[in-house]
Amino acid sequence: MRIALPLLASLATLLAAAPLAAQTTPAPANEQVVVPDVARRDIKLPKYPSKDFEVAAFTGTYATENFGASWVYGIKLGYHITEDFFVQAALAQTKVSDESFRQILPGGVFTDDSEKLSYYNLSVGYNILPGEVFLGTRRALPMALYLIAGVGSTDFNEQTRQTFNVGFGARVFLADKLSVQVDLRDHIFSLDLLGKRQSTQNLELTAGLSYFF
Repeated sequence: MRIALPLLASLATLLAAAPLAAQTTPAPANEQVVVPDVARRDIKLPKYPSKDFEVAAFTGTYATENFGASWVYGIKLGYHITEDFFVQAALAQTKVSDESFRQILPGGVFTDDSEKLSYYNLSVGYNILPGEVFLGTRRALPMALYLIAGVGSTDFNEQTRQTFNVGFGARVFLADKLSVQVDLRDHIFSLDLLGKRQSTQNLELTAGLSYFF
């Protein structure tokens, strides 16, 4: 009987403490125990160049209809709007000879043996096949094929004519800011040199080096 009394007292104490334990709310499992006190620094992000602008020098051959081919050279300035579209302005000149006509017509067509032909245009290009070109088995260079067309003006033999150009080309990046380009274009304008005004097709094949900034 003496042993039962202490057991009954302990049991009563446990029963009295049970409601208090049930009312105690446990701490959330994701509660942060230690709050860090870290002094944050202001970081200045570097400004990387966009390299959307392009300047190029080019040279090649310009085939003037009825007068044969001659050496042409010029410069281009471009802006790449997106990865697919770009705009480009070009300025170039060549000298056209009428030697073939002087063998038939006394005095030829021009006042001198040759006449300067110069043009400028503004064109829109679209990259159709971006990819890579492989040099051997270990090196690949980024490249793109593109279509291009635009409008401008041609000065030739004291005549200024509106000119449309259309063509295609390829661009291969030799480095991050340097590329080589090959262009084939048809310059379409009208001329009145042989007693009749007619539309002419003038093909131009050029290669050039471009710098991006």
